Amino acid sequence: MTTKQEYLTFKIADTLKQTCKIDNSLFKTYGVKRGLRNEDGSGVLVGLTKIGNVVGYERTEEGKLKPIPGKLFYRGYDLEDLVHAVINEKRFGFEEITYLLLSGSLPDKEELAQFSRLLYNKMPLTHETTMNILELRGSNIMNILARSVLEMYNFDENPDDLSRENLMRQSIELISRFPTIIAYAYNVLRHHNKERSLHIRHPHGEKSLAENFLYMLKGDFTGLEARTLDLLLILQAEHGGGNNSTFTVRVTSSSMTDIYSSIAAGIGSLKGPLHGGANIQVVDMFHHLKENIHDWKNVDEIDTYLTRMLNKEVYNKTGLIYGIGHAVYTISDPRALLLRELARELAKEKGRLEEFEFLELLEERSVDVFARVKNNGKTVSSNIDFYSGFVYEMIGLPEEIYTPLFAMARIVGWTAHRNEELNFAGKRIIRPAYKNILPEAVEYVPIEKR
Repeated sequence: MTTKQEYLTFKIADTLKQTCKIDNSLFKTYGVKRGLRNEDGSGVLVGLTKIGNVVGYERTEEGKLKPIPGKLFYRGYDLEDLVHAVINEKRFGFEEITYLLLSGSLPDKEELAQFSRLLYNKMPLTHETTMNILELRGSNIMNILARSVLEMYNFDENPDDLSRENLMRQSIELISRFPTIIAYAYNVLRHHNKERSLHIRHPHGEKSLAENFLYMLKGDFTGLEARTLDLLLILQAEHGGGNNSTFTVRVTSSSMTDIYSSIAAGIGSLKGPLHGGANIQVVDMFHHLKENIHDWKNVDEIDTYLTRMLNKEVYNKTGLIYGIGHAVYTISDPRALLLRELARELAKEKGRLEEFEFLELLEERSVDVFARVKNNGKTVSSNIDFYSGFVYEMIGLPEEIYTPLFAMARIVGWTAHRNEELNFAGKRIIRPAYKNILPEAVEYVPIEKR
């Protein structure tokens, strides 16, 4: 039986159909950039940065957007150059990239060794934080991560100090502790929800951050698994100041709040399925396609099924092919291309090359089918999510940590942008405007006459 309070909740909720309804034409009338996006799909310029640069198009002399192969730059360095150096030398590079994004320059061997040691020294959690994680029984690790970050405020002797030295100390501690929090949180979830043994493994000083994470999470791993995870961390460490979670961190930081509140807000943003949660949807879609496309090499069968997906006839009937398309990249997403290189090696190691080649063919056919079905002149490509979920699966990582892994990488970019926001000489609180389209004054009616 519905109580009066429940009925009132439903009634108020029903009013949202009208109170939140805004005529789309009014956005153009008042020159409002919906989603901070221009009419041509490009982002509204809201700030300046020296950290990352995301390039997917160039402007012609007529001011129109021209699609070009995607590029991503970290502190001016082409990501492809940084990654290929790591892949060719078969070494770990996340620590080096972290140093670059935080400091603005690449470390020499001695600086990198000392910095790696510093990250390792900060990985262990306080006893209180560990016990709090052990007591949590939530099923969403992103929420546990956000809560753990907020609780770190209580164990910081100078949580509100915005000096450069303190900001960098806090940044390094958060980057170091994210892997530990996520690994411990998953093992607790695995123990509580799946009745499995509880393992709390401590990090090792001679291991990279990627190796330590895999060790704390599952104990055993191969060298290629660790290097592939290291690559994923590099590829997702930074993506400009305009992506939703980084912009959230910059907005909150501009109010001069503490780092823990700001980073928790970024975690909440990244958790959304339109942002960091997309890789899980790609994996689910791939499982569906493996079951419903009988010949994984038949282009006609693949094209027919993808067309039905875009026409909202099959799968989840959203009309989407997950992992295809990006807000900035057009012809290609450099992160997807770089991940695909190492993913092929991992697929060979795991005996899953046939699945990987099917995924590659799906990528190719999705782009062609999208262009034919939509016929809107828009150029699309796969994004990093198209491969990341399958790679996580091959490494043996559970879906519950796919999005937390994104946060484990992006905490580097978040802290770098926060530090830039707070140390910019002309800093001001970020405060855009909203146009109120209701009448300027509504006549008040006394409660007795309502």
